[in-house]
Amino acid sequence: MKKRRNGFTLIELVVVIAIIGVLAAILVPSMVGYVKKSKVSSANSEANSLQKAINSVLIELDEEYDSGSDITAIEKSDRDSNEVSITPSSAETEIGKDVMWSKISHFLNKSKRLTFKAECEGGAVKAVAVCSDNTYTGTYPSGVVTVDNFTDYKGDYEKALADALTKLTT
Repeated sequence: MKKRRNGFTLIELVVVIAIIGVLAAILVPSMVGYVKKSKVSSANSEANSLQKAINSVLIELDEEYDSGSDITAIEKSDRDSNEVSITPSSAETEIGKDVMWSKISHFLNKSKRLTFKAECEGGAVKAVAVCSDNTYTGTYPSGVVTVDNFTDYKGDYEKALADALTKLTT
């Protein structure tokens, strides 16, 4: 009488491993695309949230200091800093760099470690570009940074802001 062995043969194992390899080769590139799309979308959403936060702060500053409509640009170039640069500097000296950032960060839900630049006119934000890490940059209005061109803006929020402002005028 023959003994029956339990288990898989070597050929069966090789076939299963080959099938898993083919499936992985098909799925991994598409998953990487989804991750990129998600990160670009998240950066654009962050810029939109920042635009709303800055608009709210500009309204508050108009009520408190009568200087929200004087501000033409706001920039935070160091992600670890608790200060922003305000243009014109007369508004900056009146309000204070740290006060402005604390007011803006009060409205932000998640990420406060970011760099950004916002162009303002008449007490409202025209365009914002934000960089939450060194790879993904987002803008308001959205549509400037996409999955196809996000590497062109890698960490360069000033270039993204210039293109967002150009998009507004066209």
